Amino acid sequence: MQPENKVLLLGIGNYLMGDEGIGVHIAQRLAAAGPPPGLDILDGGTGGFHLLEYFEQYPQVILVDATLDGRPPGTIRLITPRFASDFPQAMSTHDIGLKDLVGALQLLGRMPDIQLLVVSIDSIQQQGTELTEEIEKVVPEIIEKVNYLAGIEKMINN
Repeated sequence: MQPENKVLLLGIGNYLMGDEGIGVHIAQRLAAAGPPPGLDILDGGTGGFHLLEYFEQYPQVILVDATLDGRPPGTIRLITPRFASDFPQAMSTHDIGLKDLVGALQLLGRMPDIQLLVVSIDSIQQQGTELTEEIEKVVPEIIEKVNYLAGIEKMINN
């Protein structure tokens, strides 16, 4: 099955673990607002090899995920991983599956253009579906960055 669009937003995280679910929150909010033209949205949950088919179908994949990197909560960084070793070392536990997935794509020669927006969080021990104030404040900026990376901002402004 070929996707309708060429860009996939893949929100990663555990929605029930507060800030650790930031990727899923972003995917849900973009979907609820009506997906922007040109962008497919997928709640990737906690990642894993079941996502391989999506990476193979899209030439561009934008991932949004949380990281425990010691930076102030709400810090947003863009990483363009080409190899499994390019992922930040302090990503949350489910990202081991994403690193393996990137390694598999590399071996298969089917590596899409991947952009990883990582959001620094303070803890993965927080439970509940709400984001902390620090993370909630950066949600609009994350959505803006997703739109920019997907080229949607350019389409809207032209």
